[in-house]
Amino acid sequence: MKKRVAVGVSGGVDSSVAALRLKQEGYDVVGIFMKNWEDDDGCTAENDYADVASVCNKIGIPYYTVNFSEEYYERVFEIFLTQYQKGRTPNPDVLCNSEIKFKAFLDYALTVVKADFIATGHYARKAEYNGKAALLRGLDESKDQTYFLCGLNQYQLSKALFPIGEMKKSAVRQIASEYALRTADKKDSTGICFIGEKKFRDFLANYLPNQPGLIRSVDGQVVGEHLGLMYYTLGQRRGLGIGGTGNGGRWYVAAKDLDQNELIVVQDAVHPLLFSQAFYATNVNFISGSPPAKAFECTLKYRHLQPDRKAKVAVQDDGNLYVEFFEPQRAVCPGQYAVFYDGAVCLGGAEIDKTVGV
Repeated sequence: MKKRVAVGVSGGVDSSVAALRLKQEGYDVVGIFMKNWEDDDGCTAENDYADVASVCNKIGIPYYTVNFSEEYYERVFEIFLTQYQKGRTPNPDVLCNSEIKFKAFLDYALTVVKADFIATGHYARKAEYNGKAALLRGLDESKDQTYFLCGLNQYQLSKALFPIGEMKKSAVRQIASEYALRTADKKDSTGICFIGEKKFRDFLANYLPNQPGLIRSVDGQVVGEHLGLMYYTLGQRRGLGIGGTGNGGRWYVAAKDLDQNELIVVQDAVHPLLFSQAFYATNVNFISGSPPAKAFECTLKYRHLQPDRKAKVAVQDDGNLYVEFFEPQRAVCPGQYAVFYDGAVCLGGAEIDKTVGV
């Protein structure tokens, strides 16, 4: 009897080819379009669903829509807002994968669709090491998406298939074109789904009140006014509105003083305040279920697709992490995720909580 796979089809070329490949490999494939946000204007869900329908009809598989907007709001978006209120820089895509695509969707696929596996269009691979499921980087390094999958556990990964993880993006588009899939030349989605084409500041202002305040230089001089600390991130240069002051150089966000509601800026791209030697991390997840050791060396990313950084990781008694870079790193932002690697293997990730300066 054929194994059934529920494919999360988004209306993009990656999930389209993922579904096609599984059908060619002999699986019983069902396409599932997830509606995770009620504001269609933000996510263009209507247009995406039309592309899903076209692709699934072309491939010859059934397709359905499931609404996870309530789960998304509670498990992802409310945390997103809370993080911004705390002056942090959150990454909702990590939570979207661990809480929605590989939890709510996985539960739905196994219980309602009666699927054996779920599949997505992520550029990632999996393998088995010592009887455990391991997450590996996608072969296309420029498209690798393991950063966003760092929150997965053994059960979630064991039930997941990544049909395009061994492929280059160019090959994915070529296959889509050869089979005349409507999504073959569709532009890749970027940014956060629920914001869509809206301006970030306008969107955020609908949920969090603006609290303008002063912008001060590191020596205490008032050099301007900010629109609200939530609109700025560490290391930011554009949009400060204070050019031409001080020594005439460009200004960069170095810190946020939440107590005084002030933005602290420096006028040097390599100012020590922009760099961190180490950080503490919470909300730790190791995909294997446990860390490699109490203390270990690895590489990490604290932004998607940035080059790997070498680091030493120490697991503290409470399970949280202390992570020290081999070399100081610029603009390490609390709220973002640090994702750990051992070569091609993604070990897991943790939320950056507090940085330690140079």
